[in-house]
Amino acid sequence: MRTIIIGGGASGLISACFASKKNNEVIILERNNACGKKILATGNGKCNYWNIDQNLCHYHSMNAESLTEIITANIHDEVNNFFNSIGIIPKIKNGYCYPYSNQATSIQTALILEAKLSGVKLENNVYVNDIIKNKNQFLIKTNHGDYWADKVVMATGSKAAPHTGSDGSGYQLIKNLGHSIIKPLPALVQLKGKENYFKEWAGIKQDVSVSLLENGEFIKMETGEIILTDYGVSGICVMQLSGMIARGLDLGKSEKIIINFVPWLGNNAQDFLTWMDARSKNVLNRTITELLDGILNYKLVNLLIKQSKIDKSAKWQDLNKNSRLILAKNIVTFALTIVDTNSFDKAQICSGGVPLNEINPKTMESRKSKGLYIIGELLDVDGDCGGYNLGFAWISGILAGKHISGEELK
Repeated sequence: MRTIIIGGGASGLISACFASKKNNEVIILERNNACGKKILATGNGKCNYWNIDQNLCHYHSMNAESLTEIITANIHDEVNNFFNSIGIIPKIKNGYCYPYSNQATSIQTALILEAKLSGVKLENNVYVNDIIKNKNQFLIKTNHGDYWADKVVMATGSKAAPHTGSDGSGYQLIKNLGHSIIKPLPALVQLKGKENYFKEWAGIKQDVSVSLLENGEFIKMETGEIILTDYGVSGICVMQLSGMIARGLDLGKSEKIIINFVPWLGNNAQDFLTWMDARSKNVLNRTITELLDGILNYKLVNLLIKQSKIDKSAKWQDLNKNSRLILAKNIVTFALTIVDTNSFDKAQICSGGVPLNEINPKTMESRKSKGLYIIGELLDVDGDCGGYNLGFAWISGILAGKHISGEELK
């Protein structure tokens, strides 16, 4: 039996390793000049390839109920056992798993070597133009001629980071085979605001909490480092919310984030007021700017005081009750209207893709076309930062590969 895997990224490579068992012929068609290129960009080049915490809350889909059948305790063991078998020793920090070398090339090299040792044929610089189902076989038309296959695994990736080869071409190939596509949108991406003061805070990094309000209703809160930019905001805590924000904006909803610049004090203005009263009594003869020095970046202090319409040389005890409250609200509940996200070329992943109800969640085989498998980012699954998107690539790739080889999941 011949299996052709279209796309030699994370999900394609691991799927090939499992599909090639029992002497199956497996060929990977990769459009880049080498497989696994996108892996090299993950984890800032260190490759956060897995996370110990596999709670389903870290994965998002329009058909989230299907995830319970995909992400199971048994598949967790399969992932860990596989990486152990190819020589990857994890360095674990707060549940995040990296190769002990701290180099993404370790993951790429180990996967390619395992694929080759398993008899997988890697064909690079091959661009697939069309896939045609003919009875029980598939005709794959490429820039290097035609290929026949008994089974096809679609692992082309999404539209995120097109410089790595993920240009979204897989969506049309899948549609031609009868599948629908939930509109792909950028996720794990920076956010754009509409305000006119961004140049004043560009470059500031601050530990914060960020709450998302959609049409005025609280949706979710994230904590961590925010990066203030000349177009809006970035940082992991912001990017964790970006997929929901992109989807909401596409549906015409209003999206607003509330930033607490001093989350260690509490989540309401009164907590800040109490703290400032005590601080002004303890640290004498200081202006408001000087009282906040060492707590917040000086550029941020100047902006927040300016937005509060307060004289930066004033002292805390000189402010009336209303002025104090305005400053407190700007520091604890700073509101930012989001009007857009950065584009696909800045996004780490996409939301959207093939709906999970169009595949068998236990095998990744299409419900529309027998012998067709869909894995990785082509599916409507996006994970949080922290190894979850590569995690889903491994999980979906193993499930498809095992089913193709006729091996049962233990």
